[in-house]
Amino acid sequence: MITIGQLAGYVGVSVKTVRVYHAKGLLPEPVRDASGYRRYGASDVTHLIKIRTLAEAGVPLARIRELGSAGEEEFQQALREIEDDLTARIRTLRATRDRLRRLAAGTLAPVPAEVVAHLERLAGWGFTPRWVDLQRDLWVLVFATHPDHAITLFRDQADSLADPELRSLFLDYDHAHDLEADDPRIDDLARRIVSATRERYGSEGPPQPDMASQIPDLVQNQVNASSPAWQRIDTLIRTELAL
Repeated sequence: MITIGQLAGYVGVSVKTVRVYHAKGLLPEPVRDASGYRRYGASDVTHLIKIRTLAEAGVPLARIRELGSAGEEEFQQALREIEDDLTARIRTLRATRDRLRRLAAGTLAPVPAEVVAHLERLAGWGFTPRWVDLQRDLWVLVFATHPDHAITLFRDQADSLADPELRSLFLDYDHAHDLEADDPRIDDLARRIVSATRERYGSEGPPQPDMASQIPDLVQNQVNASSPAWQRIDTLIRTELAL
């Protein structure tokens, strides 16, 4: 027979914790000896180990008390459910750990992995750092405000950039950022973009997953705000496509 201190030390909990388990009905109190001290046996050690294991798995104390009187089949089913819950929590914790590591590395991005990979390819294609940063900010904004439609529009743009001819248009658009708004090259670029748009999408223009969606205007307003040349290109394109 062992004392409460020896029991707590052996299982790895505090004496206070053992007393809490007594008070809440999880661990039966043993009969005291002639000196008035609690004395515990092997069954108490096993019982306390079971309680501690369940508690560390996140099982509420009330549920642990219920399981104390459960039959073997019910207890095993409960253990399977607890394990499933732990597995899900582990996946969540690992994902959180990965985000913390990306945050520490300065690479955390609230967009899908395929968007991150696409942004990394832009520099290799010759796009300016300004354009890459702008695209990153735009897709973060779009995925935050329109998560149901964002991936459809992103994949449409990604498919466009996979075409060398269309990618060349995007590159010219990127490099037109610093042109004066009345530069004649802007008119030529706008005409080429209109022609490519009609060839790719027909007279209806790019597909919109939701006609009420504000994504196109949201994106274009952000783009136009950074360059008078881009703003004029957008005006010319809208005018021509409306004809």
